[in-house]
Amino acid sequence: MLTKRTIIILVNLVLVLVIFNLSVVEKEEVLEKGELVLLELAPVDPRSLMQGDYMRLSYAISQAADLEKIPNRGYAVVKLDEQQVAQLVRYQKEKSPLNSGEYLLKYTKGEWSINLGAESYFFEEGQAIIFEEAKYGGLRVDEQGNSILVGLYDEQRQLIQPVGKNN
Repeated sequence: MLTKRTIIILVNLVLVLVIFNLSVVEKEEVLEKGELVLLELAPVDPRSLMQGDYMRLSYAISQAADLEKIPNRGYAVVKLDEQQVAQLVRYQKEKSPLNSGEYLLKYTKGEWSINLGAESYFFEEGQAIIFEEAKYGGLRVDEQGNSILVGLYDEQRQLIQPVGKNN
């Protein structure tokens, strides 16, 4: 016979699994249907001794000149040029107004810059030299401003592929 405690534990476990799976489905949808947006990278240090090789990403649009006037959470509104590179239009607290050709990127405000949620890119040890050529971070973005980092791109806006990967 199941006790109340066992039933509560099982219900909570099922609830956690449902929430986790919904999150995965949401991210898969962004990857599949989201618009590719290239964000110009600002230079940062590319290594972490504790975590292996990775590149800490900073985006040119997140270097806000007047950080104090920007809401703590909100949306960066960007327009894409003919090369899919995002140009900052404005920061706003709500999803609207949104004009034709503009895209939303959710952000949170940090102490020194705006965080777009994709500030690290991990890669295999020994691949750092390949990713040093990165000029853009590629994000897939949905209509709600959710984004997922899908890769780093070079100056010609080509996806940088790690050595030994045939994708």
